[in-house]
Amino acid sequence: MHNERISIDDLSKVEIKVGTIVSAERVPETDKLLRLIVDFGEETGPRQIVSGIAAYVAEATALVDRQLAFVTNLEPRMIRGLESNGMLFAVGSGESFAFLTPDRRVPPGTSAR
Repeated sequence: MHNERISIDDLSKVEIKVGTIVSAERVPETDKLLRLIVDFGEETGPRQIVSGIAAYVAEATALVDRQLAFVTNLEPRMIRGLESNGMLFAVGSGESFAFLTPDRRVPPGTSAR
């Protein structure tokens, strides 16, 4: 457990937004990775995000049209030759794993507060 305290200024640097998943597929030759295309309502169009959540999803396509929380201001990262432009924001692991999702539909790109 990480117990280091951060300032409110540090927290304000993390951008968490709701994105609507447009498509989801397994990354070939991997057990954990899914390639997500996520709409954040940006003029540049949807983003590609690679996430290690395949173990928690029976069928990748079941994620399509779901609204989930993502960290959206991370530096892009190459994962298995795919550029990932964000990170899924979820809780737990194993049996306690859960997605963070709004309790009703919100516009893609809505910020967490």
